[in-house]
Amino acid sequence: MGKKEAMIAALQKELILRKDEFKDEIVETIYFGGGTPSVLSSEEINSIIDEVYANYQVVADPEITLEANPDDLSKEKIVQLADSRINRLSIGIQSFFEEDLKMMNRAHTSIEATESLSLATRHFDNISIDLIYGIPGMSNERWEENIEKALSFSIPHISSYALTVEPKTALANFIKKGIIKNVDDAVAQEHFNILLDKMEEAGFESYEISNFGKPGYFSKNNTAYWQQKKYIGIGPSAHSFDGVKRGWNINSNPKYIKSISNNELPSEIEVLSKTDKYNEYVMTGLRTIWGVSLSRIENEFGQKYHIYLLEQADKYINEQLLYIDDDILLATKKGRFLADGIASHLFMINL
Repeated sequence: MGKKEAMIAALQKELILRKDEFKDEIVETIYFGGGTPSVLSSEEINSIIDEVYANYQVVADPEITLEANPDDLSKEKIVQLADSRINRLSIGIQSFFEEDLKMMNRAHTSIEATESLSLATRHFDNISIDLIYGIPGMSNERWEENIEKALSFSIPHISSYALTVEPKTALANFIKKGIIKNVDDAVAQEHFNILLDKMEEAGFESYEISNFGKPGYFSKNNTAYWQQKKYIGIGPSAHSFDGVKRGWNINSNPKYIKSISNNELPSEIEVLSKTDKYNEYVMTGLRTIWGVSLSRIENEFGQKYHIYLLEQADKYINEQLLYIDDDILLATKKGRFLADGIASHLFMINL
């Protein structure tokens, strides 16, 4: 058995081994992400999806997404994916400009970015793309062109993130040597504000800081995460959450396959404390249009947490970065870019 076949067999077996964890739940979304799921054939994809249906309760029309990079999406591959049960594509475009892609050390070219999207829209209605802003040297004009180029394809969903520089990467090395300017938070915030305006004009709703969807096209997978619904992650490095504890699988492919073949789940578990749950709810809620329910804070965590949250939030309400609407704590348009930092100041450290 080859490496790919062994991995597929292990994924299918893990689905079986873990079915009791989700016996009282209904699967609404299936997501093929991480690594390069586009190397799978339509038959292989369908075989994994069949295993989900065989062992779990699934809604009538689940969202089934596959992540892919533009250089993986040839015409033949897109046709093949369209023949599978995948009904949503998430394409890592990042930028439509060659200089940006080279700076970020992406494998695809700007031509491949455009061509893959042109091909994909002929076969898929539900498409999301990723765009990166705050890239050193990217002017406001070029960022606007990126957004407008994306909108020209009439896709219903865009995820957009500020560039982060990972340690020990080529980009980090270039910045250290002074070859490329460092990331500028002020520029990133300006790009974010342009993004909000452009997406609103185009009829998209920012249902989460980094996610923009047309009505009816919010990502069910993303929404489940931000609303803290339960999920099972299958495969090496995959994370899971059941409302009480988080788990994550080992990140070694050979060790993962060996453990599963021995009917052992290769995962670590972290049981969340009340404070952990409070902090996670504040962090995820503040990033979304659903905000943080003050009544939920009081009912689920207690009056002390409720009082603490209001005391900590007061400063940001006065600065017009947060506001309360019908018992829901939300970030203002001005506060959205800063939401993660603000949330960290609302966290409970000790009680």
